[in-house]
Amino acid sequence: MTDRNGDSDPYQSLAESVRRLIDVTIRTEAGAAAVAAAKANVDRAVEELSADLMPGSFGVRPIVDEQPPASGNVLIGVRNPVAPPLVIRRGADGAVFTEVTLGAAYEGPPGHVHGGVCALILDHVLGATAHQPGRPAYTGTLTLRYLRGTPLGPVRVEAHVDRIDGLKTFARGHIADSGGITVTAEGVFIFPKAAKERDDDRTR
Repeated sequence: MTDRNGDSDPYQSLAESVRRLIDVTIRTEAGAAAVAAAKANVDRAVEELSADLMPGSFGVRPIVDEQPPASGNVLIGVRNPVAPPLVIRRGADGAVFTEVTLGAAYEGPPGHVHGGVCALILDHVLGATAHQPGRPAYTGTLTLRYLRGTPLGPVRVEAHVDRIDGLKTFARGHIADSGGITVTAEGVFIFPKAAKERDDDRTR
């Protein structure tokens, strides 16, 4: 992401560096002296960045500084170092998919992605099929079937709308690696009644 002058967004660049820091913090075998020196550098960076903080979380905000409105999101937020981050893409048929590499920060069983992380990703990707412009959707239920462990590394996540019944959108999806599908999911996503009532009022 770049700003109006064509320069890299400093907040996104910072998050990318911290993602690398998280990864190497987990995997480093450096000696105690090097670790202590790195900690001192991190502590200085924390102190410097803490000089001017927004209250609370990033939330969702209008695009006024060239940053996406959900930059703090745990899965797609370009300012959130915890996020992989996912880049959600839509096919012509309305289905969605993303391809992402899940490294050491997402490990559960040795060498494999934590099952809760798989659930989190599937919740978001299935929800993306139900969430349309002007029609927000929130998770009602999410059911997963773990076919086998999901190895750390590159995966592809796909989802599509199965059917819509009133305020409910039913979606299906899965995670797959090079060997095939590892986790499947079915979800029900709810269009808030209050939002529907507002839409109805506008059309009267």
